[in-house]
Amino acid sequence: MISELEKKIALRYLKPKRKEGFLKIISIFSFLGIALGVAVLIIVMSVMNGFRTELLSKILGFNAHIIVKPYDKPINFDDINKLNLPNLSKSIFSISGEGILINKKTTKGILVRGYKKEDISKIDVINEGIIKGSLDDFDSKSISIGRDLALNLDVSIGDEITLMSPSGISTIIGNLPKQETFLISSIFTSGLSDFDQNIIFLTISDAKNLFNIGNEDKILELFLKNPNQIESSKKEIQRIFTNEFVYTWADLNQSFFGALKVERNVMFIILSLIIIVAAFNIISGLTILVKNKTKEIAILRSLGVSQISITKIFFLVGFTIGTLATVFGVILGVLFSFYIENIQIFFSDFFNLSLFPEEIYFLSQMPSEIDFNLIMLIALCSIIVTSVASIFPSIKASKLDPIKALKYE
Repeated sequence: MISELEKKIALRYLKPKRKEGFLKIISIFSFLGIALGVAVLIIVMSVMNGFRTELLSKILGFNAHIIVKPYDKPINFDDINKLNLPNLSKSIFSISGEGILINKKTTKGILVRGYKKEDISKIDVINEGIIKGSLDDFDSKSISIGRDLALNLDVSIGDEITLMSPSGISTIIGNLPKQETFLISSIFTSGLSDFDQNIIFLTISDAKNLFNIGNEDKILELFLKNPNQIESSKKEIQRIFTNEFVYTWADLNQSFFGALKVERNVMFIILSLIIIVAAFNIISGLTILVKNKTKEIAILRSLGVSQISITKIFFLVGFTIGTLATVFGVILGVLFSFYIENIQIFFSDFFNLSLFPEEIYFLSQMPSEIDFNLIMLIALCSIIVTSVASIFPSIKASKLDPIKALKYE
């Protein structure tokens, strides 16, 4: 336990005298270094967590959680009827292919996805992201395109656009790529720039006709209630579809999310060094404080104050600086993380710069997800580091010989 005497002396040492200006500067730098280190660590971790969560939600909302692809024959409907997974949310058929959009003098390579009218409304990202038109008009010879793609091609609802597929048609002069004209019935935004620029939707019958394919190329897309339970669900589905290829969103994006995880861990380690460096300032500050208070320490020892009490006094000084700096850093980091999009917009407008371009980061706004468990871990580590840094100078102060210290006074 810490006595009232130890608390009062430690509080007094936390307020350096005017002649101890250099010590005051070191204390301020120690405080600011720890606070900024904690704040920056919280901000970066919040942004990276938000970035991962946002990308994951967009990818999982746009793509099926599990895909069953036939090898050489159509998927057996009897097998589909056997699907009785408690984690299964919905299942739909689709057809995918690549094509080229042609509009006046502009061409654009895109990914084409074909769905039934009643199935495309089951894709939440599309259904909730319609900004122009309606999925009610999603019929034969109509397409739904992304907002960014519509801007690049300068088209809108009701415009006609030509879609070219790699499938050829035989003519007297040889094989020519098949072309079809479609009417734009709706424009969507997924919040993910890469999707909005490169994917279009049309009916599954138009897709089959455009790519000259049959039912044997239809893909079964399965959506789960809990996408995190992907492996157990995949094994169950693989037991049902023994003659088909089964893969998941995790298989398709394994390297991407693996890289995000590695980057997050490396950033945590690097930014933690800021707190460690700031903790060395506490060692310097306490060492100088011990040097300046040599006479006072000797007097306290002569009056009967124990070595343990002297250790507690100086340890309490370092611990208080570290704890207050950590609390201040947590408050600063949480506030900054919470309003980071507003701050990003302010600096972008003030400096007339694009600090978070969509074409690079794929997202329309800077994401942030505050993880209070992670914040508690950062705060705890910061307090532990600063406490450990306070131990050595505190022990050194307690071992001061009062006789030698007062000899020349």
